[in-house]
Amino acid sequence: MSSLSPLPSSLSPLPSSLPSSGSDAPPVRPLPTPSAAGRPLRLALCLSPLLVAAVWGLANQTLLYEGVTRLTRAEPGWLLAGAGFTCLTWVVAACMRQGAVPDRLPPGLLLASQFAAGAANHALPAGLGAHAVTVRFLRTRGVPLERATASIALYSVARSGAKTVVLVVSLLSSSAWRRLGELVPDGTVLVPVAVVVALAGVATAVVRPLRRPVTGLVRCALTDARAVHTRPCRVLALWGGAAVIPLVQASVLACTGEALGLGLSWGDVFLAYLAAGTAGGAVPVPGGVAVDAALVFALAAFGSPLAVATATVIGYRLLTDWLPLLPGALVLSAMIRAKAL
Repeated sequence: MSSLSPLPSSLSPLPSSLPSSGSDAPPVRPLPTPSAAGRPLRLALCLSPLLVAAVWGLANQTLLYEGVTRLTRAEPGWLLAGAGFTCLTWVVAACMRQGAVPDRLPPGLLLASQFAAGAANHALPAGLGAHAVTVRFLRTRGVPLERATASIALYSVARSGAKTVVLVVSLLSSSAWRRLGELVPDGTVLVPVAVVVALAGVATAVVRPLRRPVTGLVRCALTDARAVHTRPCRVLALWGGAAVIPLVQASVLACTGEALGLGLSWGDVFLAYLAAGTAGGAVPVPGGVAVDAALVFALAAFGSPLAVATATVIGYRLLTDWLPLLPGALVLSAMIRAKAL
């Protein structure tokens, strides 16, 4: 048997970059990495909360100046107590968010997300900014979108239900509730709200593309609600936090009133806060403008001078919203940059 002749020296070996299975296929070029492609979008998301905070501050210069001027003459001890209660609201909100999902969430990041959610609430009405931040946080923790949305529904139901119970108990234990008759919405407000709710229900029941996601969301919410309520720690975090958070927020208002000489008892301030929040919360305005107006009228109805009541509400907003706005926007930007949101 004769041996095979060697290959001619003019033929060079195949390049290593060519695929072994294809004859004439060109080499595949690597695609750009997702981090490099999404860098401008992440940068825009990081800067957008700061832009919103700057625009809001420029549009409310008069309120900021008046609030700071009045608070400089207030008693600092009570203002520090109000700031402490303000910080406690974020802790209670984080407990409620944990109680609304069966999954265990990292406490530090959860608390930071609720602090950042306060800044987002100035851009969207009716708490939608905070809910959007929370949904995004849950998604980064591996919670599916349907379950994350269901947790928002459970959170909202628990907060509304517990606040209603606290309001009823306050009304039954106080004889000053008759002064709040002016805060009850009349037919011009209730009728359009009822019509909108009825139309939304009919559209959900009739339109099939709307019925499917709503049915799936309700089914998922009921499943998670059953899972949450089988664990006592989750029940305590959800419903206990829902009952405590309006009292903590009312304590901020009471401390501010003490600092400015409001002249009302804490019980009257609590009742005024709960009633004003219920009456003004039906109007979806960003920043709680409708609630602030109702709160001023409620404090005045209990016997406080209108000027002092206005200053108290301004100081309350300064402690709860305006002072934490820039730090909250910075935390929101940092969490977006760190891909925690």
